[in-house]
Amino acid sequence: MLQYNFKKIVIVPSSRDFIDIVLSKTQRKTPTVVHKQYKISRIRQFYMRKVKFAQQTFHDKLSQILTDFPKLDDIHPFYADLMNVLYDKDHYKLALGQINIALHLIDNVSKDYVRLLKYGDSLYRCKQLKKAALGRMATIMKRQAQSLQYLEQVRQHLSRLPSIDPNTRTLLICGFPNVGKSSFINKITRADVEVQPYAFTTKSLFVGHTDHRYLRWQVVDTPGILDHPLENRNTIEMQAIAALAHLRAAVLYVMDISEQCGQTIEQQVALFESIKPLFANKPLLVVLNKTDIIRLEELNPDQKALIQGFINDDIPVMEMSTISEEGVMNVKTEACERLLAHRVEVKIKSKKIDGVLNRLHVAMPKPRDGFQRPAFVPEKAIEKRLNKGPKEKKKTERDLEVELEDDYSLDLKKNYDLPADFKYDVIPEFWEGKNIADYIDPDIMAKLEELEREEELRIESGVYDKDDEEADEEEQEIHRLAEKIRERKAIIAVDSRIGRSGGKPVMPRTGRKRERSVSRLRTEFETLGVDMSDKKGAHFTRTESRSASRPPIKKARADSTGRVRSSSRVTPRDQSGIRDGQMKTKARLMGHKAQGKMIRFGKAGEADRHIAVKMPKHLFSGKRGIGKTDRR
Repeated sequence: MLQYNFKKIVIVPSSRDFIDIVLSKTQRKTPTVVHKQYKISRIRQFYMRKVKFAQQTFHDKLSQILTDFPKLDDIHPFYADLMNVLYDKDHYKLALGQINIALHLIDNVSKDYVRLLKYGDSLYRCKQLKKAALGRMATIMKRQAQSLQYLEQVRQHLSRLPSIDPNTRTLLICGFPNVGKSSFINKITRADVEVQPYAFTTKSLFVGHTDHRYLRWQVVDTPGILDHPLENRNTIEMQAIAALAHLRAAVLYVMDISEQCGQTIEQQVALFESIKPLFANKPLLVVLNKTDIIRLEELNPDQKALIQGFINDDIPVMEMSTISEEGVMNVKTEACERLLAHRVEVKIKSKKIDGVLNRLHVAMPKPRDGFQRPAFVPEKAIEKRLNKGPKEKKKTERDLEVELEDDYSLDLKKNYDLPADFKYDVIPEFWEGKNIADYIDPDIMAKLEELEREEELRIESGVYDKDDEEADEEEQEIHRLAEKIRERKAIIAVDSRIGRSGGKPVMPRTGRKRERSVSRLRTEFETLGVDMSDKKGAHFTRTESRSASRPPIKKARADSTGRVRSSSRVTPRDQSGIRDGQMKTKARLMGHKAQGKMIRFGKAGEADRHIAVKMPKHLFSGKRGIGKTDRR
């Protein structure tokens, strides 16, 4: 049997919106320009395509509506009865039937006009046939305005209905209005049902979910029912009747023994008797609510006798209070257990159980030779059973920490599965695949202590004192010379930045005596105290060997054409392989031609600047004037 998700039904537009959607889509999705100079076959195809596209669009949208809306014969009887109560089954079927008729009428109109368009003899005739076809389709849809409006209202209401699974484990709560049904479902589930101190606060079905024995249970809250004939009950009450008639659930009939709901106990019992046929073949539980106001023992004898009648009919009676929550969970547990037992009983009585039993076979061993072969139990196991005493609780690390307080220290090595001698051994450390312990001398500490003692004796004997003094004097002299050099370098740098002219422009130094020279540098270093006696080859003058090894630099000369020609024997690239001047001229001409071809075919590249068309044709052509607009 099909299950429907009513929230996924497609939106049903009004007849006017329906026509606008289809015609605008037809205009957008089909060609829009045709001229009288076209062949007549092309003109016919142009207008036939528009008629067929409009028909197909109508067909698809109407088919989607017919498919999405549930068919009352295919869905569960509970939903079929509920839709009959809410929307009137006849009206619902009539609306869907009208939509189906409209779909077939539009298909027939399209077939007729496509047949006529095949014999259209002019542009005008084809255009008028297309206009007539779309007009008749639009007229057919305008006649469905009421059906479309009704179906949209049904869709909106269906999308707000709770998702009730008719085949799952369900608890169904029923009774007079204002007896505490909604308060009970709010206590055992997370459903937030409105609770008010007046009748018919709940006007429709509400669903909540709870857990019992690791199973998900569905709890359905029904509107209140009044005690009058079935034909006099309104839509709100009929929803509860439909749920009671079709849902396989455990029924909880809630009664208000305090009579604050406005109904006496006698009236509530009378309602139970009138709807009792709906409880057939369902687990039933009578729940006495509002025991925080009055207890069952405090009722008068006549009322007690009415309640005793339930017990005499083997109907369990339980007490609870949704205000103090006394007995609420007991009622839920008892209802769930009764429903589970009932479902098992129904399955056992069904034909499926025979098929299950036929697949099960329990093998019973038979004695072969008359020998008894009792089960073997080891002696140690028997001794352990006999000597079994009170089991000592093992102390945890937390117990030891509390017991020892400040003296406690966490020792994880005591639990190692190793002999006692090995538990506290140092774990080897590995570095680059080698055990570090292999490279450690076991006598390293003794040797280090011996070295330290020897060093102390050296220090006491004054071995390092003289060397330190000499080293200190040499270092001080080096530092003093380095400081003088730094000062002199800073002065020279400042002088070079300022210049001898005090910042004024000077003439080129041609004819001037060189201010800095090797001899002057040598003199300055000697003044500073640096020994320059053996510094002859220390790059203060250019050595003969270096100047002799370097070849003389030859300057390039210009030839008669004005080009700079190198004195080397390397032939320039533009002259290599050329025999005479005629061949040289020909080569230059060929180069110019190749360059021109490259420029001609490489004008618009990816990196070149692109100037777009200032007036694109698709934006500045084909605009209509103030004349006629029916040219299509």
